[in-house]
Amino acid sequence: MPVHKRNIKGICVLGCASFAISLLLFLSGALRGFEYKAFDLLSRYLNPQRLSEHICIIQVDQRSIDALSTQGITWPWPRQVYAPVIDYLSEAEAVFVDILFTEESSYGKDDDSLLGDSIQRAGNVYLPIFLSKEHKPLTEADAQFVDRIAIKAPLSPSLSYHSMLTPIGALRNHAQSFGNVTILPDEDGVYRRMPLVFALNHRIVPSFVLSYFAHKRLLTFKKNALYIDSTSIPVINGTLLLQYPSNKNPFSLISFVDILNAYIDENKKRPPSIPKTFFKGKVVFIGLTAAGLFDLKPTPISPTAPGTIVHATAFENIRHTHFIVPAYNLFIVLIMALIGALIPYAVLQRHSLSINLCIFSLSIGAILLTTALLFRLSIYIQIIPLIASLILSFIMASLYSYAIEGRERLFIKRTFSQYMDNKVVEYLLKNPAIIKPGGQKQEITVFFADIAGFTTISERYAPEDTALMLHRILNELTEIVIQHFGVVDKYIGDCIMAFWGAPVKTQADESHACRAALACIKRLQDIHKQFLPPGIEEIAIRIGMHTGEAIVGNIGSDRLFNYTVIGDTVNLASRLESVNKFFKTKIIVSEETIRKTNNNFMARELGLIEVKGKTIPVRIFELIGEAHEASPEQKDFLLHYHSGLSLYREKRWQEAHDIFEELIQHVPDDGPSQFYKAQCEDYLSGMPLTENWTIVKMKEK
Repeated sequence: MPVHKRNIKGICVLGCASFAISLLLFLSGALRGFEYKAFDLLSRYLNPQRLSEHICIIQVDQRSIDALSTQGITWPWPRQVYAPVIDYLSEAEAVFVDILFTEESSYGKDDDSLLGDSIQRAGNVYLPIFLSKEHKPLTEADAQFVDRIAIKAPLSPSLSYHSMLTPIGALRNHAQSFGNVTILPDEDGVYRRMPLVFALNHRIVPSFVLSYFAHKRLLTFKKNALYIDSTSIPVINGTLLLQYPSNKNPFSLISFVDILNAYIDENKKRPPSIPKTFFKGKVVFIGLTAAGLFDLKPTPISPTAPGTIVHATAFENIRHTHFIVPAYNLFIVLIMALIGALIPYAVLQRHSLSINLCIFSLSIGAILLTTALLFRLSIYIQIIPLIASLILSFIMASLYSYAIEGRERLFIKRTFSQYMDNKVVEYLLKNPAIIKPGGQKQEITVFFADIAGFTTISERYAPEDTALMLHRILNELTEIVIQHFGVVDKYIGDCIMAFWGAPVKTQADESHACRAALACIKRLQDIHKQFLPPGIEEIAIRIGMHTGEAIVGNIGSDRLFNYTVIGDTVNLASRLESVNKFFKTKIIVSEETIRKTNNNFMARELGLIEVKGKTIPVRIFELIGEAHEASPEQKDFLLHYHSGLSLYREKRWQEAHDIFEELIQHVPDDGPSQFYKAQCEDYLSGMPLTENWTIVKMKEK
């Protein structure tokens, strides 16, 4: 569908405006809170369900605290309580103890030594450190410690810290490695992402779980990027977006007290409930899950998840490369720009609210479906900025379209309601695209009606009475045309011009035009009774109609134009109106018009005529009335007339002459019979026949 120049300008302005506002909302972070909720919904319903057999979590839960409390061991526990559990996990691949031991035990140094010895024996323990923003100089021992755990790679962490809390010396000398457990949630308090590296005094410190991969030398570094097994870790702004499994318990959960009891059972030669070999080759996280220990963190999947779940999820994502790949902001901005261009284009192409709402619904559905499918494939495109861009573009385009449509509706009503039926106007209001600027070729039926002898009539009356009479006649004829679904084109003195077939084309246009012509003749009888006294010759009109192609449209200049028709069809219809004077008839229609009325009208052929200025003859007919209203006398009259016309064309002049003379005796003022009677007399008198003797050539317009 071609786009109007005005629409092109509107599309550009609306697209730029909606894109600018959407971009401002996106970059300002005003949509971030909504996007967090959208991400949570996608994670909850579209993240894959996984049950990791390689990772298990040992929970320091309320049950464990209560069980030890019955034995007189209250919280916080002595460090030696952890030692047998660490020993029991010695066959695990790695043990992450997500508990900070930054101060010496209140039970004495021996208590710390017992835990330190078990960590040394297991040889698979990773301990956390806590980085802080507090400006506090590192001791020489701390500096050496940081150098030992730091990643030697050209990375640029987004988070920078100035000091740290580390495990006590009895523990940090025996752990395999260390990593930062400082995790900041998003603005709404939900933990959706995890920083992997941190800056500390120009050193790069790994996160808690990344320390394992760095220690095992499983990481590679290329161009400020991290790789695991040749797979790039999709870190944006230094953080990894976590893909939480959507099932409730993706990892094996074991109570701390169960491991402690298993250790005791094994030492007493009793079969343990959980064999030691169960942990062989597994990665184990030990963390606090009891409600009173303040290590519960909301995640996209659960409002209250143990903090250990966050670390375990990060480990699982990295170990098995289960990454969510976020789209770059530039890509999202480009999609927003595309939406800002396409939606105004679609809306301004149509002024239908239902269609535009359908487009909006389909667009929303397309965005939701596409982002959902991509999210299922672990590709995350922010959805709220796109929907916000769509809504803004649609609202702005709809308001603009409504304003334009309002002006168009006002223009259509003002322009067309004066000279066409209200039903046609309502149709145009619903389908304004029908009325295109400029002209287009269409088949139409053109109608000309002229008051016969108006000059003579006007000489008999005062100008005021003449004007009043002309107003009444034109007003009545106009109403008839409009009632029969025609369009009044213009008034030319005492002549009225109308047409059918545009702007709305129907199969009954020719029939409507014929009925309108007959109604005009009938209505004049009432006008004659009102304006003319008895004995005065009645007012008569002559009507000519022709059907053919013409140029239809808003034709004129930018300042002044009119919805009109131009072309040979118009000229011929005007000439046919004048031909009535020659044949002394009231309504003449062309063969093209009468042929399309499906024999609904009574008409008689007048023959082939060649109007002045034209070389192609036209077959014309006198329109007499509706076929179903014809009286037997009229039918008999027309039958005899057409018999005479056939004899005339067969050059049987005398027989034809007798029929036309008989018809004149019944209807003395029948013009066509008089014409053909005179022609027969001429040929009987010896007038030579020309080549096209059957064609009547009009010498006047």
